[in-house]
Amino acid sequence: MNELQVKDLHVEVKGKEILKGVSLTASKGEVVALMGPNGAGKSSFGYALMGHPDYKATKGRIIYNGKNITKLPPDERARRGLFLSFQHPTELPGVSIANFLRTAMNSTRDKKNPIPVAEFVRQLKEAMKALKMDESFMHRYLNDGFSGGEKKRAEILQMALLKPEMAILDETDSGLDVDSLKTVAEGINRLMNKNTGLLLITHYQRILRHVKPDKVYVMMEGKIIKTGGEELARQIENEGYESIKVSKDGKIPP
Repeated sequence: MNELQVKDLHVEVKGKEILKGVSLTASKGEVVALMGPNGAGKSSFGYALMGHPDYKATKGRIIYNGKNITKLPPDERARRGLFLSFQHPTELPGVSIANFLRTAMNSTRDKKNPIPVAEFVRQLKEAMKALKMDESFMHRYLNDGFSGGEKKRAEILQMALLKPEMAILDETDSGLDVDSLKTVAEGINRLMNKNTGLLLITHYQRILRHVKPDKVYVMMEGKIIKTGGEELARQIENEGYESIKVSKDGKIPP
């Protein structure tokens, strides 16, 4: 089973329940959008999928490729092919992008078979060219003094080098101008293939004009309240989240 299955996931942070029974499926070769207003729980869901220690799963399961990974630590989830890009990437002064990426790539390989330096540099330059990043960028400290657009490109650069089976992108479009948005979207589309799944967490519909979703889930107050296709994202853009209502009996509308 080449997919991510989330079944009735409840998650709390410091004793407060944030996710209240989320169920979602994302398969390889598929773009799944998770939309919702600010404070809906979207980023918390991303952290929970990657096993952030502050986000405690109290009920439900996370199944990946047929295995229950609900209790696995983040590094083990990453080795199994999961990847999370952050809405607000951490700055790492003193750690160059090149050193960070080579270390990350080697962490998923056999310790006796690290990636050769020449091959790593070739792959890095190729990925940077696709993202319209100057080669001098590889020597800069990770996210240190970066603009919002540079941070988001650096996250997609990590995805390009690590080649995850399932990428979770948390509001990659936030803080991007029109040109940067198009460049990042082109980079995402270039990385998508039948062996890569994408869960795109976003507040706005604008990135979905460039990265077309196969499925759209809408989250509010820690619950999935509606599912649909690309037309659901267009409805949200035109009418806002207020246009989506939950029925009186609490059931998810069609």
